[in-house]
Amino acid sequence: MKLSEYFEKTKGYGVLATSDSKGKVDVAAYSKPFFEGEDTVGFAMYDRLTHTNLQGNPSAAYLFVERDKENEGKRLYLKKTREDSDGKKIDEFFKKFKIQEKYRPATKFIVYFKIEKIVPLVEF
Repeated sequence: MKLSEYFEKTKGYGVLATSDSKGKVDVAAYSKPFFEGEDTVGFAMYDRLTHTNLQGNPSAAYLFVERDKENEGKRLYLKKTREDSDGKKIDEFFKKFKIQEKYRPATKFIVYFKIEKIVPLVEF
């Protein structure tokens, strides 16, 4: 199954970890990634610490835990490739991926990442 299909069909929750240029780590709850092809994902972001960290350090990690399944999920290792702050492009992103409008007023950026590595949530 393609990774985009996995995220489309699988219920669960995710967290995105970033760090600033000095290595100070932050982690935040995030929605599932939105796919552009199979190796690029995008996240809608507020103007908060996660976005700030990505200005000085483009690396991030996304952890997804499947609902009702112990130890099942994915870890994605990511590298920021670009971002959009244009309101029209953000509106298009929300329409394309059918994101709930209640999140639109606080969303200031769409940040895109190349997926560098994919591993299971837990490796035995």
